[in-house]
Amino acid sequence: MYPTRIVCLTEETTEWLYLLGQSHRIAGISGYTVRPKQARHEKPRVSAFTSAKIDKILGLKPDCVFGFSDLQADIATQLIRHGVQVTVFNQRSVDEIFSMLYQVAAMVGEAVLGLQHIEAMQLHLQTIKTQSQSFVKRPKVYFEEWDEPPISAIRWVSELIQIAGGDDCFPELALQSMGKDRIIADPLEIVRRSPDIIIGSWCGKKFRPEKVAAREGWADVPAVKNNQIFEIKSADILQPGPAALTDGVTQLHRIIQNWVHAHG
Repeated sequence: MYPTRIVCLTEETTEWLYLLGQSHRIAGISGYTVRPKQARHEKPRVSAFTSAKIDKILGLKPDCVFGFSDLQADIATQLIRHGVQVTVFNQRSVDEIFSMLYQVAAMVGEAVLGLQHIEAMQLHLQTIKTQSQSFVKRPKVYFEEWDEPPISAIRWVSELIQIAGGDDCFPELALQSMGKDRIIADPLEIVRRSPDIIIGSWCGKKFRPEKVAAREGWADVPAVKNNQIFEIKSADILQPGPAALTDGVTQLHRIIQNWVHAHG
């Protein structure tokens, strides 16, 4: 009745299946998977993000493949043409992440346990939101997903910034699902929006705060002047799954809370 050989093309479904105690169902994972750590040692890596070893995936004889977004449409198409069942989620908001988590849990027969985990995560978010509502000041936060060209926060990150007690500097761009539509054409617009905090999470490479601080025209940005430039690892915040709703938002809240205490 339930799939027994699942290939996860992105990290969030792998992490979720481990949390549900269903790791035995996973036949293959993304090469970018770092959560949980044991997955890299226990499961064969069969894909990057926009590319995959189709023959290797087929060799695993999956009865289900989980993917994420239109960026994996080509991979999905190839697998579907080989008769593989593929489910591609396209969650972009906090609510959509919760919806994805419930659907995956139900697909492996763990709807009840899935709901218990989801309710715990929702309570965690509500606790942070309640604490943040007491903040006298809310910092302006610039979240940078990529540096050249600069790309601002995707929707779920923007929403988590709000929950954590800050205000996203580019909320209008957060509504755009595609990274190319969140490019900030004029980098000096970031300067003009005067962020109090800068958070970098350059997907696929190490964040360099000193490079951000040294950008031409950025010396008077409050975040630069006050040394409020931080990194949150992409695995903790840019994976639309459990990590962002637990560790990611907790790190956001800690950074923002420290700023509020220093400026209270």
